[in-house]
Amino acid sequence: MNTPAIALLIVTISVPMPVETLVAQAETASSAYVWDFDRERPGTLPGDFSIQTLFDGRPAGEWRVVATDRAKSPPHVLAQLMAKGAEHAYKMLLVKGVIAADLDLRVSFLPIHGQADMGGGLTWRAADDRNYYLVRANPLEQNIRIYRVVKGVRHLLQNFDQTIDVRRWHRLQIIHRERHLRVFYDERQVFDLNEDTFLTGQIGIWTKSDAVTYFDDLYLQRLK
Repeated sequence: MNTPAIALLIVTISVPMPVETLVAQAETASSAYVWDFDRERPGTLPGDFSIQTLFDGRPAGEWRVVATDRAKSPPHVLAQLMAKGAEHAYKMLLVKGVIAADLDLRVSFLPIHGQADMGGGLTWRAADDRNYYLVRANPLEQNIRIYRVVKGVRHLLQNFDQTIDVRRWHRLQIIHRERHLRVFYDERQVFDLNEDTFLTGQIGIWTKSDAVTYFDDLYLQRLK
């Protein structure tokens, strides 16, 4: 039987953090959730996650744990492996039973393949798989974008042109407190805006179309 690797490691924060997260750390002393996928059996979907649905009702992607020497924190990653999909095929996982409003949310991702689309991102304050915030990085377009998704339709909030190296891991981080929203890419702030369409909800990870992507070290801290 699997040892759950939500490393619902609800741990009090004591691990080293990049400079840009120190502000959030100083403002809160709450515990954190960490999912590193290393206790999960390869070929399975961790029990803490649920696959959402595509616009036509099919499961949103082929998600499973993969053992790979390319893992950010060996030996496992969580991968989206379905290498096909329509333009608006949003492949999304949500974490079960974890609701957050003000948060510090992070994930590392490695682009593996994609001709129509590539890379991936984070979702948060999700009411469901049709209503949520999204930040995604796309190496094909060489940009990072933040969206508000309402009834399955993406509304672009901001764009940031960025060279994204497909040969290495990258990290996305969201710090959203009340209306104030900041986004970091590889420890550099790329967005700073106010947004309060969604006030609370689930968190998750996301890819699009034919993007094959590895994810590792998903981290959530609720902010007080």
